[in-house]
Amino acid sequence: MSTLLLALVAGGVIGLALGALGGGGSVLAVPALIYLLGLTPAAATTASLIIVAATSTTALYAHARDGNVAWKTGPLFAAAGIIPAHLTGAASARVPEAVLTAAFSGIAALAATAMLRTRRDRAPGSGPVPVHPARAAGAGAGLGAVTGFIGVGGGFLAVPALRTVLALPMRKVVGTSLLVITVNSLAALTARTGTGAGLDWGVIAPFTGAAILGAWDGKRLAAKISGPALQRIFAYVLLAVAAVMLADAIW
Repeated sequence: MSTLLLALVAGGVIGLALGALGGGGSVLAVPALIYLLGLTPAAATTASLIIVAATSTTALYAHARDGNVAWKTGPLFAAAGIIPAHLTGAASARVPEAVLTAAFSGIAALAATAMLRTRRDRAPGSGPVPVHPARAAGAGAGLGAVTGFIGVGGGFLAVPALRTVLALPMRKVVGTSLLVITVNSLAALTARTGTGAGLDWGVIAPFTGAAILGAWDGKRLAAKISGPALQRIFAYVLLAVAAVMLADAIW
């Protein structure tokens, strides 16, 4: 299969995950860029931030238009991660690639476990859950630090965090997660300014275009399939990705 076709297929799948789940784009994009398209781990993480930032911005617009973004608490959660993402993004350039791969694998496995354990939406009429600003900011800062270090948008961690910390219904989790991903991806990218000399734009451009189109399809898919079902499917995919990348880091 040609490189262009691989980039288009992989981009479509990543966009579908982002549009449907509000996360998972970069945790799938990084291994696709490394194992299918031949990028180094360092180049793949930077490329994934570019791809996911562009795709999540597009998907965010679609979800915001339908009222599925928590604008009161989401921006606090996202803003708290900007400085940590910038700091750890700069530090990651000094970390061996095998360590980055192993860290990525471990975090993906933890995120999958959290998604499998995430509780169902609260029953209608149960009333809103009060959110302490310090908890939201603390969770957002931790997510930003992870985003910058391993070069991901953070949506695969934001989804379980938004469900447990902010207690949002699944549809608002998806939209709000896209807001968090956009902010964190852009913050992490600013820390990597000047490190993109080895990027292959012949791969990144078609990958991004296909991902943007896939995100619109994912948004429509999310309206047809229950949130818990989508979470379970994606969690098992995450576990498989984590296992492959851990094996690669060890051997």
